[in-house]
Amino acid sequence: MEVVHRRCAGVDVHKKEVVACVRVASGRGAQHEVRRFRTTTTGLLELSDWLASFEVTPVAMEATGVYWKPVWHILESSFELILANAAQIRNVPGRKSDVNDATWIADLLAHGLIRGSFVAPEPIQELRDLTRTRKQFVREVAQQGLRVQKTLEDANIKLSDVISDTLGQSGRAILRAIIAGESDPHELLKHASRRLKAPRGEIAEALRGSIRSHHRFLLKLHLGQIEALEQSIRDLEARIGESLAPFRAYAELLKTIPGVSDIVAQTIIAEIGVDMTRFPTSGHLISWAGLCPGLNESAGKRRSTRVRDGAPWLKTVLVQAAWGATRVKDSYLQAQFLRLRGRRGAKKAIVAVAASILTAAYHMMQDGTVYEDLTAAHFDLKAKERTAYKLARRLEALGYHVELREAA
Repeated sequence: MEVVHRRCAGVDVHKKEVVACVRVASGRGAQHEVRRFRTTTTGLLELSDWLASFEVTPVAMEATGVYWKPVWHILESSFELILANAAQIRNVPGRKSDVNDATWIADLLAHGLIRGSFVAPEPIQELRDLTRTRKQFVREVAQQGLRVQKTLEDANIKLSDVISDTLGQSGRAILRAIIAGESDPHELLKHASRRLKAPRGEIAEALRGSIRSHHRFLLKLHLGQIEALEQSIRDLEARIGESLAPFRAYAELLKTIPGVSDIVAQTIIAEIGVDMTRFPTSGHLISWAGLCPGLNESAGKRRSTRVRDGAPWLKTVLVQAAWGATRVKDSYLQAQFLRLRGRRGAKKAIVAVAASILTAAYHMMQDGTVYEDLTAAHFDLKAKERTAYKLARRLEALGYHVELREAA
């Protein structure tokens, strides 16, 4: 097999140490030098000096949790780094050891058999950490809200039956009154807003329960957690605004796509960056995000074509944006969803709409253009003759004779 890199190295990354293997081609064979280093800053600097002593240029490593990041930051200024997906470079079963893994990575790299993963520049990585942390905090707020609801149900307080948002203004006022020691339903009713749709008598009946000090303690605990998380989310959003400043123009472009809000635009930039040269085509980006059908064929038979995991942080946000885009009347994305839903089902149709949003984002950030909707009539104009033929066949099936002629 052809040797692409005559001097290269493979690094097997762990929490406490890294195992590095330098491969130097000599004649028809190759020499391997293996050494272990600590993952402290001093140890990683020793690794850099050791690799430089062999005049190594490309270095490949596995994407192991977050442990690869410190190694990457120290080596990236001196070497051509390649981050490999661990699932794509598995060794032969039964030959698993740290030394064998590092040697295997070096051999694959020498023959050009490692496909590098997408590693965003540092400003994008920082923005990505912020947007992902915000999403985790929002999830935790929802979880704490469910725990509040569970505690209220245990006390037989049916607050969610009469208030749509238990953590809204009226809901929190009632919760604070309960925590303060109030248990009379008519006194609790005074804290409810007059704008609530439910009748006042029904609200008072829902607030009649068996509240104990145990319930008050839990409600105080959960409500305090919610308020602390909400303050953290506000701090995160302020920090995201600062980190997004260099990319503000791209975010404003993305917001012209139907269904794309501020949060969706921030997430798209944080997950894929703004430099689209990393992805040769929009199809490569869609495949990386996991929004295209899988290819699984054997013996002439196509098996499951379900989408792969891809980029879960990006995919979930795009699917949410796609549902919002389908509510925009007379739009291309709504027409695409309705067209595919009848044949493929709603789940596959919404994934296709999400892929269309990502395709538009790719070209907009690549060319710096705003979104232009093709309108709902795009599919009819694109397949005019096919549509006319199908309609004619439907009329003939109903017993009519149809003759198609071009209008003057």
